[in-house]
Amino acid sequence: MESLLSLVEEAREREGFRRVRTLRVAVGAFAAVDPGALRFCFDVAAKGGVAEGARFVIEEIPGEGWCLGCGQTVSLEKKGNPCPACGSFWIQATKGDDLRVVDLLVE
Repeated sequence: MESLLSLVEEAREREGFRRVRTLRVAVGAFAAVDPGALRFCFDVAAKGGVAEGARFVIEEIPGEGWCLGCGQTVSLEKKGNPCPACGSFWIQATKGDDLRVVDLLVE
């Protein structure tokens, strides 16, 4: 959370806004981040900063991968699961690894 808020502070320095009204982040299924824990930490970590009191929105991004066994793009709940189409474990994750700031609503 501190790293995300550091990015917000850097944006404030570049863009010159006073405060953040809404911070929207994307959390991938494979990002090793618990969205509930992230939400819990936001109020504590934002206290005294430009994002204090901001609305915090989390978009959860599902996992997806490309199966080398059958050549299909498939949905995955977690890394290491077999391909739901063919059962192969040779899957390259293509979506769901990210943790990023999507956008800010500022004033």
